[in-house]
Amino acid sequence: MHRSRLATICIDYDESSMEAGTRFWSQALGIRQESPAGPYVDFKEMVGPLGIGAQRIGAPSRIHLDIESDDLEAEVRRLEGLGARKKEFIENWWVMEDPTGMLFCVVPQANEKSLDDANVWDG
Repeated sequence: MHRSRLATICIDYDESSMEAGTRFWSQALGIRQESPAGPYVDFKEMVGPLGIGAQRIGAPSRIHLDIESDDLEAEVRRLEGLGARKKEFIENWWVMEDPTGMLFCVVPQANEKSLDDANVWDG
């Protein structure tokens, strides 16, 4: 058995729109953003149980979801069984796409308590 949950909404920005976009969402959601760390910006507060993050990408701006799991490979297999496809392994997470081509990531468990209220899956 393994656990997983929707953990983060990531806002992906093309090279030219990161600063304006993170400023907008910080003000729109009433949350503070941290200083950029490479291509990433994290927002300090959660929005309900979800984290909000931003990253600079070499593609058009979009939004993607991060699914957090305590067993990355088991979660990837479960999602593949539902029709998702692996796109790329980066550092310690998988970039995947759903059956319609929408991108999302499967990321490792963030901390000891982050999956306390997660879904539990067989296999």
